[in-house]
Amino acid sequence: MVGDELWVRIESLLPVRQRRHRHPGRKALDDRKVLCGSLFVLCTGIRGEWLPAGAGFGSGMTCWRRLRDWNNAGVWQRLHEVLLAEPRAADRLDMSGAVIDSSHVRVLKGGPKPAGARSTGLRPGSKHHLICDATGIPLAVTLTGGNRNDITQLMPLPKAVPPIRGKRGRPRQRPRELYADRGYDHDCYRRQVWAKGIKPVIARRGTEHGSGLGTKRWVVEQTIALLHWFGRPRIRWEIRDDIHEAFLKLACSLICWRRLRATSC
Repeated sequence: MVGDELWVRIESLLPVRQRRHRHPGRKALDDRKVLCGSLFVLCTGIRGEWLPAGAGFGSGMTCWRRLRDWNNAGVWQRLHEVLLAEPRAADRLDMSGAVIDSSHVRVLKGGPKPAGARSTGLRPGSKHHLICDATGIPLAVTLTGGNRNDITQLMPLPKAVPPIRGKRGRPRQRPRELYADRGYDHDCYRRQVWAKGIKPVIARRGTEHGSGLGTKRWVVEQTIALLHWFGRPRIRWEIRDDIHEAFLKLACSLICWRRLRATSC
């Protein structure tokens, strides 16, 4: 499931696991096999304990622990940055504009960053907030409760975009324009976006549809659909928000990788 080219990029980011000299115990399972198990869970959406016993992935708990440890070590964030630098080096990353949107997902076990909105009558769940470049390559993703207004992520999302290398000079982090729908229509936030050196292009409430922003914004809806094509992010099963965010970052990295491979063919 993990090709050699992708594994080379991931292996260089994994922390070195030190084995004890005294009472070393059983030898740890190979990192590549454990990663394949995590990807199997990500793509199919099954529970970790239901991993096929004869597939060589190890136990579901082993995959869960490595996913947690690698996320705490920042592996998935650095992998995403590496896979963003490559399309920028090849002039395939369009930072002339960025598009943001959100999607509501069901939460079945609660935990941090769920809806917390049963008393308000809103749908219980969480929200995935995504920002992508003008071609639909995911730049950053955040997780909030389902009752949070989209406008609360208008500033955090551009800030979450990592410094994107790949060319000589200062890394690119800030798009020139930011596109959003009517849910982000607040003049005070427009001024905050302008203050960051980004031009906000946000649809106005009360105006007729047909402003033309759909020709720019459709890419983020496509990317959200690709994100939820993976079985695990589609419904939030994880109680811990950091584990769900790890799956989200890993899914974004895979979308970047597939886009990179598709354009290089």
